[in-house]
Amino acid sequence: MSLQAVLIVVAALFCVGLYGALSQQVVVMVMMGLELMLNAVLLAVAAVLWFLAPQIDGAVLLLVVLAAMTVEMAMGFAVATLLHRSRQSDMTDMAADLAG
Repeated sequence: MSLQAVLIVVAALFCVGLYGALSQQVVVMVMMGLELMLNAVLLAVAAVLWFLAPQIDGAVLLLVVLAAMTVEMAMGFAVATLLHRSRQSDMTDMAADLAG
C-alpha cells in the first residue's frame, strides 16, 4: 500500500468525521465524529512516519497520543452521561448551559 492510498483513506475518514461532528445534535455522535477526525490525523502521522523513517520512536509516540485520546474521550463520555442524567437530554443545545 502506497502513501497516497493511505492518505486517501485518511481524507475519507476525516470527511466522514467532520460530517458527523457538524451534522449531529446528540453529544455522543458529535464526540464520535471528533474521534474519527482525530484518528484520521493519527493515521496520517503514522503513515508519514512509516514511509519516511520506519523506526520504533514514532510508533511509541503514537501509542502515547492514542492513550491520551482514549482518556480524553472517556472523560467526555462521562460528562455526556452526567448531562443526560441531570437534564434528561443529550442534545448539544442543552449542553450550552455548562459553559456559564
